[in-house]
Amino acid sequence: MSLRHAVLGLLAEAPRSGYDLIKEFESSLAFVWPAKPSQVYGELTKLNEMGLIEITGTGARNRREYGITDAGRAELKEWLSGPGIDSAYRSAALLRVFFLWMLPREEGAAYLKEFARRNQERRAGLERVRDEAKWVGDPVQVCQWLALEFGIRGSQSAGEWADWAAEALNEHL
Repeated sequence: MSLRHAVLGLLAEAPRSGYDLIKEFESSLAFVWPAKPSQVYGELTKLNEMGLIEITGTGARNRREYGITDAGRAELKEWLSGPGIDSAYRSAALLRVFFLWMLPREEGAAYLKEFARRNQERRAGLERVRDEAKWVGDPVQVCQWLALEFGIRGSQSAGEWADWAAEALNEHL
């Protein structure tokens, strides 16, 4: 997945300004594809130049609203139906686990306990989003719910693993 496809997907749902897109990234997509405001605005410029989106309106303070073009929809559909799933996984948190042997056991275990705590906190936040949402069952919302559940279950699993790993580290190091 790329930032390009995330922006196209959001604009396929409804036209939005750069500010609206950033808020959407912060409230929902950050759990699967985080992006900084400068990245979003840069991507909007590129997508507009490529003809995949267009400015559909302007508002106060020169606020531009963008909509997806037919070419943008075709690009998004091609990506969605294309071959293969990118299963590459990068995690700075787990990279640190590979090298915890360099720290005193207590520090390594404390790192893992903090990792568990943050995942429990993340899970609780995602559960609040799920529980407070007004689920109406439209296709966009169903797919958002599926991704939200992945985050909830993944956070639970990662938290449980980290608690186990802290105990294992204390037993074996």
